[in-house]
Amino acid sequence: MSTKNKSSHEEEKAVDLKEQSGETEQPENEQSNTDQLSKNLNEQKDKYIRLMAEFENFRKRTNQEKIDILQMAGKDVIKSLLPVLDDWERAEKAITDSTDPHQIIEGNKLIFTKLRSILESKGLKQMDYINQPFDVDTQEAISQVNAGEDMKGKVVDELEKGYFLNDKILRFAKVIVGS
Repeated sequence: MSTKNKSSHEEEKAVDLKEQSGETEQPENEQSNTDQLSKNLNEQKDKYIRLMAEFENFRKRTNQEKIDILQMAGKDVIKSLLPVLDDWERAEKAITDSTDPHQIIEGNKLIFTKLRSILESKGLKQMDYINQPFDVDTQEAISQVNAGEDMKGKVVDELEKGYFLNDKILRFAKVIVGS
């Protein structure tokens, strides 16, 4: 064999050995593409991790805000009811000093009216169903009574009033239905 053939034969063997061992030479262009893809992957991972951390912080913050809103909603209602409590305390003192039952009754009516107006301003609305057809969606039938043909299926009496709070049922009315 000539020297030329020998060197090309040795080069082929070296290339075969490199291919078998996985040591293929990548052109510089492919190496830079791999580096670029690796860099892009790391950037995307970083963005993903930051986005997840930001979302977790958002979730915690909104949960805390919900708790704060619920606590403050109760505070608002209680604060608005304090004048009624003050009126009841004054009425209690007046009851011990007063001998006129009409004044006591009138004072209690005024306090009750004030309480009702405060609750209505907060969105409370009383249900009124006497002499109306029985409604399963807003009432609980406690019992039935014979009330005549004209009152059949209608509410005869309320044992406990029902209430809406901002047009949602707060408490079902407990009623007696005619049969």
